[in-house]
Amino acid sequence: MIPRKSSLLLTLFALLVLVFMNAPTVVVVLASFTKTSYLTVPPQGWTLDWFAEVLTDRGYQRAISTSLTLAAGATALSILLGTAASYALHHRLVRGRDLILSLVMAPLVFPAVVIGVALLQFISLMGLRGQFWVLMLAHVLITLPYVVRSAMSSLTGLNPQLEEAAMVLGSDRFTAFRLVTLPLLKPGLVAGGIFSFVTSLDNVPVTIFLLTPRETTLPTKIFASVEHGVDPSIAAASTLLVLGTAIVLVLAQKWVSFTRFF
Repeated sequence: MIPRKSSLLLTLFALLVLVFMNAPTVVVVLASFTKTSYLTVPPQGWTLDWFAEVLTDRGYQRAISTSLTLAAGATALSILLGTAASYALHHRLVRGRDLILSLVMAPLVFPAVVIGVALLQFISLMGLRGQFWVLMLAHVLITLPYVVRSAMSSLTGLNPQLEEAAMVLGSDRFTAFRLVTLPLLKPGLVAGGIFSFVTSLDNVPVTIFLLTPRETTLPTKIFASVEHGVDPSIAAASTLLVLGTAIVLVLAQKWVSFTRFF
């Protein structure tokens, strides 16, 4: 049992770490409400004008639309491919299971900038640079591990005799998977899909190398805008991105308790 004094010290240390980690986000959120044309913390007056400017600006509207389309498409493909890959790897239906699993999980280990540079070189050699669907496939590469990991966690907890019983009663393997295994996998797939969506929505290191000249995403637009000067509209756009991500994660935690998969 931990002594009371040590427990208090551990709690205080944990609170200090949380404050240190979240202080930059709090500063950005506070700066987005200032009435001045430059960033000030604490804000000099309170206004929502910077949020209105972001939401009515056509450049930001296109960036938000591109981000949502990219994240939704990459998530859908990741769930489709991740479900098939998880099932095959869990049931050892392919040779070299450990090697394939390591390759699928590799994007979680390598720095995102390294992945971006490598993809840029490869795609340029293939002559495919400037295609939106190529960018979407790149996002599938970095979001697929989250779906595979959560799906395999769900498969590990399933009773294999359920699917075997369905096949004994006359179902083929695909029908047994569709009617028995897939519904039981739903919490894991939802958790992996939500984490994939958030990862794709926030990604900059890979996206910035592969974007077409005509398009931009919200994170890359914020990144590019900072180079030309920082004003409260950038803080407002960042706050909207943080708010959207937080809402998705809170709803996911309430719905499927996704943290148990990671």
